Amino acid sequence: MSWGIELWDQNENLAIHTNRGIDALDKFANFLRDRVAIETEYAGKLRRLVKNYQPKKKEEEDNEFTSVQAFRNLLKEVGDLAGQREVVSESLQLQIIAGVTLLSKTLREDRKKCLSDGATLQQNLTTQLSSLDRAKRNYEKAYRDSEKAVDSYKRADMDLNLSRAEVERYKNVMTAKIQQSDDAKNEYANQLQKTNNLQQQHFSILLPAVLSRLQELDEKRTRGFREFIVGAADVESSVAPIIARCMEGIVKAGESINEKEDTFKVIERYQSGFTPPRDIPFEDLSKCDPDSVQDSHYSNSTSNHLTIRGTMSANKLKKRVGIFNIFGSNKQRQIIEACITMKNSLTADGQKEDFSDLPPNQRRKKLQAKIAELTQNIAQETKARDGLMKMKIVYEANSSLGNPMTVEGQLNESEHKLEKLKVDLKKYQGFLEKASQVPTATSSPQATRNQLQNGHRTSRHSNGSADDHHDDGDDQPDDAGSLSRSDSEDNVAQIQNGHNNNNNGSSASPESGLGTSHTSLPGSGQGSANENAIGEDTYYETEVETLNPVGKCRALYPFEASSEGSIPMSEGEELQVIEIDQGDGWTRVRRENNSNGWDEGFVPTSYIECTLYA
Repeated sequence: MSWGIELWDQNENLAIHTNRGIDALDKFANFLRDRVAIETEYAGKLRRLVKNYQPKKKEEEDNEFTSVQAFRNLLKEVGDLAGQREVVSESLQLQIIAGVTLLSKTLREDRKKCLSDGATLQQNLTTQLSSLDRAKRNYEKAYRDSEKAVDSYKRADMDLNLSRAEVERYKNVMTAKIQQSDDAKNEYANQLQKTNNLQQQHFSILLPAVLSRLQELDEKRTRGFREFIVGAADVESSVAPIIARCMEGIVKAGESINEKEDTFKVIERYQSGFTPPRDIPFEDLSKCDPDSVQDSHYSNSTSNHLTIRGTMSANKLKKRVGIFNIFGSNKQRQIIEACITMKNSLTADGQKEDFSDLPPNQRRKKLQAKIAELTQNIAQETKARDGLMKMKIVYEANSSLGNPMTVEGQLNESEHKLEKLKVDLKKYQGFLEKASQVPTATSSPQATRNQLQNGHRTSRHSNGSADDHHDDGDDQPDDAGSLSRSDSEDNVAQIQNGHNNNNNGSSASPESGLGTSHTSLPGSGQGSANENAIGEDTYYETEVETLNPVGKCRALYPFEASSEGSIPMSEGEELQVIEIDQGDGWTRVRRENNSNGWDEGFVPTSYIECTLYA
């Protein structure tokens, strides 16, 4: 089907149709431009959204939680989505819109040329038709004139009154008019033939060619329309797999949230390592002398002034020194003042340099993180120093490359910085070593259990001799549990440990099952005879009793006893549970030994499977 044949007489309608088609193409281009603007704006707003919700620096410590990590991954995937929208926008702009604009421009130029050629052909045909019409009118006029001349000659020839000369004149006029009529007829016939030839050529060859060009032009526009729509869809489809992966990443981020793991991390972050306060013992004032009541009251007052981190505040400690004169010697007073000064030294972030204001668990974590940071800084600074040394050697070997003295200053500064980092590393390693030595449960499960369960051991007054049970230098484990929370208080405990060796045979070892305690601050029993004469001498002992089993357990793994108070066990061995795990990771068990009777001790809770009695 061809427009030139089927629509030979619809030139004007075809011109209107092609113009509307190109306008539709331009409308599609405008649509794509608006969509590109929307895609660009959407991508920009997504990026701003991601930027606004990025975790702040002060929130970085929460990155360990799975929910926070999932949200960060979500923001990352949304950022990738924004990038894909930008890719769609750029591809539409460069590939589709540019092609549509170029095609529209080309089609308009071709259409204009086709219409111009068609107008020229139509003008030529119109001109020829005008010539034919004019020749026809001349011929008609000449024919009528010739007819009149013949009629006039006939009348003159029949009129006898006219002379021969007049008749001859009518004859000559008749002859001229007939000749003119014949010439006009020939001209008309000639113009008619030319017109017919031109008209036939116009409608069969020239005009169909122009209309066929318009048809090709319109088909090109339609084909381009199709290709551009498909191309726009292909642009969208090309990023669809990446967007799908982004969606999968978001789903994966959501599924990675583990409420149990977050709960464990909250415990790990905020767990202080302290045990809840024990029951306050009843004090029967009728059975105690005033001096012991005063000492007991002072002990309770001291325990009530423990801070939430388990340490005694420096101000309260100084106040007790002034009132009760507990630390009477100048040496002890200097030690306490030095400890208070050390505790008051704070870092830039408001924490103490050795993190002694934190609970034991948190303190060790902070120190380990600080040591890791210093180790990394030392490695980086070492690489920088080695690079400077190599540069200096190269400069010394070839002075044209540079002056080695310019590197000397940087090298000295790097050496100084590296030395300072090593000093800090050694210092924090010392802090960590002291912090790791404070809790006795690490090496002795019995000592940990004694502190967790008994705290201040059962006490009773005795009229025994002061030589046998002297109050000098009360046993230290409970003090270590309360005052040894910080580095400075650890120094006090270490100094006083030197006076704790004269307790007659008292032991805090797991094998003996005995623990020590007191109700006064360290050193309260030292020094002056006045203090010793305040009241009766007191001593503390533990009543050993046989515990009934609360359940049974089976060893899941073999265990070799490596710490004091623990017992070995083999895989699959059946044991009796004497005391359940109270938070220190150890369970007290008993087994029957043919040679030694009942064998008791502590084993790791994670190594056994327990079944408790109802």
